[in-house]
Amino acid sequence: MVKEITPFIIALVLVSCSKNTNEQSVTDSIDSTQVSSTSTDSVATTSLATTKEYTVEQVSELVGTKNDTLYVTNFFATWCGPCIRELPHFVEQQEKRKAEKIKFTYISLDQKQDWGKVLPFATEHKLSGEIVLLDGMNLTPDFFTQNFSQWNGESIPYTFMRKGEKTDETIGMMSKEELERKIQSLN
Repeated sequence: MVKEITPFIIALVLVSCSKNTNEQSVTDSIDSTQVSSTSTDSVATTSLATTKEYTVEQVSELVGTKNDTLYVTNFFATWCGPCIRELPHFVEQQEKRKAEKIKFTYISLDQKQDWGKVLPFATEHKLSGEIVLLDGMNLTPDFFTQNFSQWNGESIPYTFMRKGEKTDETIGMMSKEELERKIQSLN
């Protein structure tokens, strides 16, 4: 049953995010430095970003990290219009707050055959740090219910923020002001 539902969820994600969407979303942030080093080898590297494939379990570990660092984790895709429109706000906050205990992680939900597009996209949009490659075909409804209270995987962008026990979830695109307000409220 789960394997029958998963392609439906992925199809909903693909349909719900298009370049013509004006939907506002929530983004989450997670600190990837706290994840164990069981990730696969780096796929590509530039001066600003690296891409690394994670398993569903590794992403669960990433978003579950609880300490005094604020983790901002943004789930996106290179073809997602709202994702593209909100990324400059994340880049600006990441640069502005680089001296603070905040970790920005970007998780690509692009299809595995399109992973080669992710690093050039990251470079074009000035993303820095680690870009996680997650094979959405491996996501199950349990992944969403075990890790998030609001997000069921039906739309992106999605941002998850955690600092200790406090969390914030945003489904859809965030404005510059909304992102800054949410970071300040958790930091």
